[in-house]
Amino acid sequence: MITHTNYVVEPWSVREHGLNLDVLPQSESLFALSNGNVGWRGNLDEGEPHGLPGTYLNGFHELHPLPYAEAGYGYPESGQTVMNVTNGKIFRLLVDDEPFDLRYGRVDSHERVLDLRAGVLRRTCDWVSPAGRAVRVRSTRLVSFTQRAIAAVRYEVEAIDGDVHLVVQSELMANEQLPGGENDPRSATALVSPLVAEQHTAHGVRLRLVHSTEHSGLRVAAAADHAVTGPDGTRAVSESGEDIGRVTVISTLKHGERLTIEKFVAYGWSSTRSLPGVADQVDAALAQARNTGWDGLVTEQRGYLDDFWSRADVEVEGDEQVQQAVRFALFHVLQAGARAEERAIPAKGLTGSGYSGHSFWDTETFVLPLLTYTAPGAVAQALRWRHITLPAARERAAQLGLEGAAFPWRTIEGSECSAYWPAGTAAFHVNADIADAAVRYVAATGDEEFEREIASELLVETARLWRSLGHHDHHGVFHIDGVTGPDEYSAVQDDNAYTNLMAQANLRNAADLVERLPERAAELGVDDEESAAWRDAAESMHVPYNDELGVHEQHAGFTRHRLWDFEAVRGDQYPLMLHFPYFDIYRKQVVKQADLVLAMFLRGDAFDADQKARNFAYYEPLTVRDSSLSACVQAVIAAEVGHLRLAYDYTVEAALLDLEDREANTRDGVHVASLAGTWLALVCGFGGMRHTADRLEFAPKLPERLRRLAFKVTIFDRCLAVEVRADSATYTLVKGEPLTLRHFGEDVTVSAGRPAKRPLAPRAMGPAPRQPPGREPRATPVARS
Repeated sequence: MITHTNYVVEPWSVREHGLNLDVLPQSESLFALSNGNVGWRGNLDEGEPHGLPGTYLNGFHELHPLPYAEAGYGYPESGQTVMNVTNGKIFRLLVDDEPFDLRYGRVDSHERVLDLRAGVLRRTCDWVSPAGRAVRVRSTRLVSFTQRAIAAVRYEVEAIDGDVHLVVQSELMANEQLPGGENDPRSATALVSPLVAEQHTAHGVRLRLVHSTEHSGLRVAAAADHAVTGPDGTRAVSESGEDIGRVTVISTLKHGERLTIEKFVAYGWSSTRSLPGVADQVDAALAQARNTGWDGLVTEQRGYLDDFWSRADVEVEGDEQVQQAVRFALFHVLQAGARAEERAIPAKGLTGSGYSGHSFWDTETFVLPLLTYTAPGAVAQALRWRHITLPAARERAAQLGLEGAAFPWRTIEGSECSAYWPAGTAAFHVNADIADAAVRYVAATGDEEFEREIASELLVETARLWRSLGHHDHHGVFHIDGVTGPDEYSAVQDDNAYTNLMAQANLRNAADLVERLPERAAELGVDDEESAAWRDAAESMHVPYNDELGVHEQHAGFTRHRLWDFEAVRGDQYPLMLHFPYFDIYRKQVVKQADLVLAMFLRGDAFDADQKARNFAYYEPLTVRDSSLSACVQAVIAAEVGHLRLAYDYTVEAALLDLEDREANTRDGVHVASLAGTWLALVCGFGGMRHTADRLEFAPKLPERLRRLAFKVTIFDRCLAVEVRADSATYTLVKGEPLTLRHFGEDVTVSAGRPAKRPLAPRAMGPAPRQPPGREPRATPVARS
């Protein structure tokens, strides 16, 4: 949708000129604001027209039964769906009794700007009513990074052609009518009027609504306060009902006069606190916001983001659209996790209800690596949430007859809620992904307290799972059978290479940790015999390999399966899962998303350079990228094996996934993991960054389309700036003690005021492998003006 002429390319903003109602739902996702705790979709201030109204609180959900044609032991019984809670964004405006509605009258100009540095959404509209009354409406909204319960709006109406009589209704609204769902597993489960009213109050210009859920036992409160500035005679009244709180402001403006309303909205929810307790919670947050004031909130927001960009910005010269896209990606990933604080990071963040608001394994594999090197505090909080859900994971493992903990494939509150067991229960790799994220965070930060209290238990319980899930054959080789890897088109297979390699690292890291922390090991009940069993399983782990073809198998026997008939598939039959039976897909060589290729990225130490090149060449013609998680991984490995043009094409695909609505589902929310993948493609692909234990390595290279790539990473309590040009890379220590890194295998030490410049290695590029017919990456975006 961004390819519409309404949208222009700018380095630090997403700007929409005019309003195209055909892409309104997509724009609501792009313009969404969040801090990881509160999320406001980018709906118009007046509430209508809309594509998908959305106000979300991280973790706030309702339960619903999961229907099965045939019941089975161990099937999850209850689904979880994110709730659209009380909407505090709404300002309904009447101009001389006529509603301000962009579908009527005349819109002389309309502009919205998402400012990535200020962290606000600005809107300006010049509108003439059907009766000929002209007004200019300006609004600025934010969801505060510094006050996590607070969102706020500054709403202004100006008379621009004669006197006008205005009525502005500022509302809190619960149980909004939502559009129906679609027959797509990536969409949300729809719930009708799920909030039960408990309390409503209106006093002066303050409002409060309290509701609860019927099944999940959660209580939510929303409160709003207002500061009204207008000409003499302006007055305000308030009222409330079960699902509505409203402050009505009446004013008459002469030509050039303005009415300004600053609205502060506070949210809070709990599964345990009483109604008075939750009400007091939002009242206290509101009091702090009012004390800070609108200008103070704006200043705090800019300061928070200035600090973030000073250590996280990525500069791209040679492609202005990728430059805009990577900053858009960084902003939305930060929004998804910055203030989540011991809650999950959903696949759509808090920008939409896609995937019913669930969190998946891609949080740990795609999102947390970016945050580890740019906002590490958010990573600790996300992993603390996993730690909090350990009791549910242990219970699930026991239900499956396993030891340790089995974390869910998709969830909101910590229990498995996938009704499709081949992709849910069988996707055990999520446990190794969580362990990998914990190890990476500790290695990058040196957070010893976290390692002892959180990481240790996550690693021990997941190692126990792998030891009980796998088995040694009569040759002593360790196998993990009947699992599903990242590629959901190859389900319930033996010895998935990705799963086995990630489990191997999980087992080794757990054994190393309990050896370093013997007292903690004793607390967790780990003895020498158990840790030795973990090492034995890791060392004897089977990784399937086809000697005849000279490639690793995605899973045991994969390369002997019949090839999928790609020539017979029409372009409109992708994604395959919506047009072909899983039974047929599972039996063929066809890959939904990078799986073995992802293993080569995360476990690159398990492959030599020739193996990586051969594996990439083999799997590239089989990979259809029916998942948004694939292009960025293929970009990283394509760059590593020397296919820089192909790597660039995949980077563009990942970068513009939401900005161009390439999967036609941005309306449901942005793809947070794919946005994080844009950073991975640039930093780990063209920057060649790899981090293992205490070693930071770079092997940078640039595609012909780019003149310069510069990025910063935070690691070992230092901030390192990396600048890559066509023939050299420069490493500059921005903050911290001297740092030794590796550049193409050479040790390089940088210290404050002493940057190091090194030449790039010669490019060695052979012919790039082909893709399935019609599935080549579309790198060149439609021109915008």
